[in-house]
Amino acid sequence: MNIVVCIKQVPASSNVKVDPVTGVLIRDGIESKMNPYDLFALEEALSLRAKVGGSVKVITMGPNAAKAVLTEAIYMGADEGILISDRRFGGADVLATSYTLSSAIRSLETEEQKVDLILCGKQTTDGDTAQVGAEMAEYLDFPQYSNVRSLKLKDGTEDALQIVSLLGTDILTADIKLPCVLCTDAEINTPRLPSYLRKCAVDPKIDELITVLTLDDFIDHDPTHYGLKGSATSVERIFPPDKNEEHSFLTGDPRESTRTLVESLKTRKLL
Repeated sequence: MNIVVCIKQVPASSNVKVDPVTGVLIRDGIESKMNPYDLFALEEALSLRAKVGGSVKVITMGPNAAKAVLTEAIYMGADEGILISDRRFGGADVLATSYTLSSAIRSLETEEQKVDLILCGKQTTDGDTAQVGAEMAEYLDFPQYSNVRSLKLKDGTEDALQIVSLLGTDILTADIKLPCVLCTDAEINTPRLPSYLRKCAVDPKIDELITVLTLDDFIDHDPTHYGLKGSATSVERIFPPDKNEEHSFLTGDPRESTRTLVESLKTRKLL
């Protein structure tokens, strides 16, 4: 099974400034890490490969520094990494990011080797949109499920998975045909740690295991479909939320306190 896992390098700190002009995060000088939710997707890919065979590629979009998360994923067991890096991709919103990722995946396919499964974490800790997986599936014309908490190859088949997805308070069990896109929930597994022995084995050839793709490698070369130019949304203004530290304590008879509380909420139009 040919599995692709989408991962992302995110700030390791919540104290990140935003460019007031473009509305994008200023990542320079900020310590980074792999998006925590992507670790679950990667672990599931590695576990599935151990059961059915195949390969696991990890793909990310970002500057050259994003190779760090690809390297970490390879230390964990991924076969190779793909870095999508081009200044023309900068400032992409969710729509443009999804299109860029889907274009990169399409460019990797050959007649002999198609992508069978794409796994994503349910969301990233910097954007928190939880939309990239679904939008990427739309561009690829793949079926998709989100909040997947378990998956396995459907009994008696080689081209379908049985998944369990958490939808609010409901649990959905469904069969999905390959190829498909699945966004995994944090309850699906416990991610492994990078292997020191594997690190020692792959370090001498790590540069050979990471491929860099630019816009010139894509089938669609139109720069207006990517980055800021290809983004359907833009950030007009970013500001910290107002802080209201006003508080009061109600003491005495519980019934009287309750009446006081209800009246206070009504006055504030909260009831």
